[in-house]
Amino acid sequence: MAKATEPRNPVIRSKEPGRPYDVFINHRGVDTKKKIVGLLANQLIDVGLTVFVDSKSMKAGDNLVDKIENGIRDCKVGVVVFSRRYCESRACLRELALMVDCKKKIIPIFWDVEPSELRLEDNGDFTAAEVQRFRGALREARRTIGLTFDPEKE
Repeated sequence: MAKATEPRNPVIRSKEPGRPYDVFINHRGVDTKKKIVGLLANQLIDVGLTVFVDSKSMKAGDNLVDKIENGIRDCKVGVVVFSRRYCESRACLRELALMVDCKKKIIPIFWDVEPSELRLEDNGDFTAAEVQRFRGALREARRTIGLTFDPEKE
């Protein structure tokens, strides 16, 4: 059995058809997948929850956008793992905004970043509508009590 401090590849339980995912984990993979996200998914799975973790919950032939959007719409809770470069990812921001639009309960985890540091820079990469929507979603997440982790101190 893997130690609690060692990430292992999460084995995502097949969910029963029609049963929503208990938890959808939103994260910027390059920053967090091999660190906190794998550990978190494993712990949630170990207590019997069904967990949506991007590519681990999809199979060849699935439509990426549809599968993710349905996972968000059908989940009970969204866990958002914020990292230093999270706000650079249009995909992450879209997922967060959809969670807010769907009025999902969001549990933020601030991994190596303070809530006040989460800012969307308008550098021309996003449309004006996206900037407004994404900033609103970030504002909602910052207002939610979450967990803060400093990997240097852990």
